Amino acid sequence: MTYHPYFILGEDRPSRWLITCDHAANTVPPCVANGDLGVAPGDMARHIAYDVGAAGVSRHLSDLLDAPAILSNFSRLVIDPNRGEDDPTLVMKLYDGTVVPANRHVDQVERDRRLNAFHRPYHRAVARLAARQNNSVILAMHSYTPQLNGREKRPWHIAILHDRDSRLATPLIARLREEPDLCVGENEPYGGHLDGDSIDRHAVLTGRVNVLIEIRNDLIETEDQQRGWAERLAPILTETLAKTGL
Repeated sequence: MTYHPYFILGEDRPSRWLITCDHAANTVPPCVANGDLGVAPGDMARHIAYDVGAAGVSRHLSDLLDAPAILSNFSRLVIDPNRGEDDPTLVMKLYDGTVVPANRHVDQVERDRRLNAFHRPYHRAVARLAARQNNSVILAMHSYTPQLNGREKRPWHIAILHDRDSRLATPLIARLREEPDLCVGENEPYGGHLDGDSIDRHAVLTGRVNVLIEIRNDLIETEDQQRGWAERLAPILTETLAKTGL
């Protein structure tokens, strides 16, 4: 059977928004190491394998914004769709203290096989969805762990990442900082740009309006939390985009 490396929700929905969730799943397809990377189940449930809670928030935002969403269907440890094809971290061998045994001896042939089976089909689908309207707005949904091993705790509840294109990010940050109960980060806990990453590929290089949202994953572990954040963000996103006139 053919393995489907992504899911599309609401493909025919009319909104300008396109929601992407690069790290939606911690699935290891059967054709990769017989579906087992050699990583313990507890580690496969951590942020190293996927963005905990991001898929649920994406699904609810898709409904609330009446927008299509595309969600990956393979673990970032199989191959990371939010990395360029020449990025040295495309196939991780060690992540936040966890060794990935099945990736230890990945060679160029296996790397290309995973690119062709998962990474490239996902990005072709994102490109097709993004091109459905001339004024598409890319909303990339991610989450991050409250603390990396041996590092300081991360205080931000939510963060907006951007690089040189901050047309939507800057006003969204300002709007979120009006919320009295939120600690809002800008380009935290990571920088806002990697050459060849999803936003670079589908928004920055094509001139599309875009924003990347990161939510701390202990705040979106449950279905109710995921729905709650989507219900909070949807009107803020709609309001902010309208005010920018983009």
